[in-house]
Amino acid sequence: MGSPEFALPCLHVLQEETELLAVVSAPDKPAGRGKQMSSSPVATYAREHKIPLLQPERLKNPEFLLQLKSLQADLFVVVAFRMLPEAVWNMPPMGTLNVHASLLPQLRGAAPIQWAIAHGLKETGLTTFRLKHEIDTGDILEQLPLPVAVDETGGSLYEKLMQAAPGLLLNTLNGLAANTLVPRPQEWTGDEPLLPAPKIQRQHAFLHPEMPVQQAERWIRAFDPIPGAALALVLESGERIEIKVKQARLPKDTGQSGLKVAFVDGELEILRLQPAGKGIMDAAAFLRGLRHSVRGWLPLVGSHAQP
Repeated sequence: MGSPEFALPCLHVLQEETELLAVVSAPDKPAGRGKQMSSSPVATYAREHKIPLLQPERLKNPEFLLQLKSLQADLFVVVAFRMLPEAVWNMPPMGTLNVHASLLPQLRGAAPIQWAIAHGLKETGLTTFRLKHEIDTGDILEQLPLPVAVDETGGSLYEKLMQAAPGLLLNTLNGLAANTLVPRPQEWTGDEPLLPAPKIQRQHAFLHPEMPVQQAERWIRAFDPIPGAALALVLESGERIEIKVKQARLPKDTGQSGLKVAFVDGELEILRLQPAGKGIMDAAAFLRGLRHSVRGWLPLVGSHAQP
């Protein structure tokens, strides 16, 4: 059970190493300007590999539940999917296993990859656990710690965790089959508080001047490529240009020219950006194309959103 690209390596290992009975994914939906019907990456994979595919609108639909039951599966595996009702996750005799992109109980929620960077963690990882009523709280089966690099972006950490996930999943399946895994309750013994990882809204990535500069730098990396850390540049003419900041750094020389934005305790130099409706470009090329110089910057509406 899954939908995005992140689930594909796990789906592939299930196809190769188990008797994969069916795939459950999100329904097809209109996308793009032409509103053509689009399938999730997982649904597309299932069709291409001729794996039986179920795409229920409602997970409590009686017909869907009967279809699931008729499969007589030993185990359900969930990777980046919707919240399941008990009628689904409690159906197979071995229960339902979830692959989560953090070291639970840290970063429970829909977007643990981006928030690991935004919160400044030096380590994150993957967890396999059994589903139960409260989201992301079930007993842990196995975990795989992975470092968060100092220049990590949401995109690079996504790729790192996505490629590591099938190995952990296969180890977990082998342990369950051999009856050697002992599930353990989630307990937090760390000195730091548990951090949230809510679903990312566009306003989460809006930058604002009251941010510490180190936090702003993490925000830029965490929300690259999606949804993109954003702000509005103000020109001498009064025109405002909304941009997404794709790459920034602490200035090496306070006297150097370039596109700098000030925060509560320092400045960042923007190296690459994406103006609204345009492609990604170097900041130097962007400045050369302006008719008026940059006077300052403003936060976008709703920019005080916090996790």
